[in-house]
Amino acid sequence: MNQKLKLSELVAAIQETIQYQFEGESYWVSAQITNVKKYEGNRRCYLTLEEYEGTQKTAEIKAVFWSNTYSEIEKFEHLTKQVFKNGIEIICRVKVRFHPVYGLNCDVLEIDAAHTVGSVELEKQKTIERLLKENPSTIQLFDGVFRTYNNRLPLPLVIKTIALITAPNSDGQRDFLQELQQNKHGYTFVIQEFLCTIQGDTAHELILQQLKKIETSGLAFDLVAIVRGGGSQTDFKPFDDYELARTVAAFPLPIFTGIGHDRNQSIIDLMAREQKTPTKVATLIIDHNFEFENQIIQLKTNFFDAIKRQLQTASDQLNYAQRIVKLASPQTILQRGFAMVKKKNRIITNPDELMVDDEIETIFSKQTITSTVIKK
Repeated sequence: MNQKLKLSELVAAIQETIQYQFEGESYWVSAQITNVKKYEGNRRCYLTLEEYEGTQKTAEIKAVFWSNTYSEIEKFEHLTKQVFKNGIEIICRVKVRFHPVYGLNCDVLEIDAAHTVGSVELEKQKTIERLLKENPSTIQLFDGVFRTYNNRLPLPLVIKTIALITAPNSDGQRDFLQELQQNKHGYTFVIQEFLCTIQGDTAHELILQQLKKIETSGLAFDLVAIVRGGGSQTDFKPFDDYELARTVAAFPLPIFTGIGHDRNQSIIDLMAREQKTPTKVATLIIDHNFEFENQIIQLKTNFFDAIKRQLQTASDQLNYAQRIVKLASPQTILQRGFAMVKKKNRIITNPDELMVDDEIETIFSKQTITSTVIKK
């Protein structure tokens, strides 16, 4: 039998070997993180780094952020706008460490947050290029602006019936409904909800299912609203899905998106009419109807103004005619110093009609004189 060793001696030999191999060295590795346990009080985070080929796990090692590197997590969350949580792919710089009791693990020294953001943007750009190449009849890019079949659909004069795709009991659902239902103009809307999970790896498939339900429902919707609250950049990955974006671009009803905060923009935002947040989608709908109401009010005002102007013109013309008639009346003429001659109650304007011995009346403004013609 070989010489017997104490366990501590074997572990010490392992530690010495590892230290000899890795002492003073650090390495950049890419891995998926799991078993994340953050302790903000003492600023530590324990986790597991894993690697997969397809569904097969090929490597795993425990890791830790100590208090002096915990700020890397905070910096990562600030730059990527996402929570440091299970399932995220990261590139990080680690130092190998072996402890006689706790075993082998890695101290995480630094995270390449730019890689996480950059990989998402790169994948997004590839999807956009594919959409443009494979769907030229429904998606075009002009001067940096995407023109799709969907975002060029005309809106109805009044938006009344809305198909709402959102998550049940979510902030986005609450904000959208509250803004519409409490609008200051008192407008009422018919809203049918198509509820589903709108985050996570399968969110794009669930949204596609809801769009198909809307299209085949046989109901006359004025538009579709897809809303959710804000989140991290990687939380919006389902909204960059090729099939979902292609469907939105060619959808036969106008689609409004409010699926994030002002800093977020997904591919389906580019394919539809983007309004950033659920509240802004609702506000746009209200403003659209208010604009139509204003147009109707303006038409009504213009109509009555035109009638008023016509009545005033007719009144002015009537007053003018009355003045002309008054000026031409016999009484007005007599008051100006003229006289009127009548024979047998008929006004005489031609002296040839008068003969000697005819009895005539000469009418002045205040008196009438009866006389006989004795000479012409």
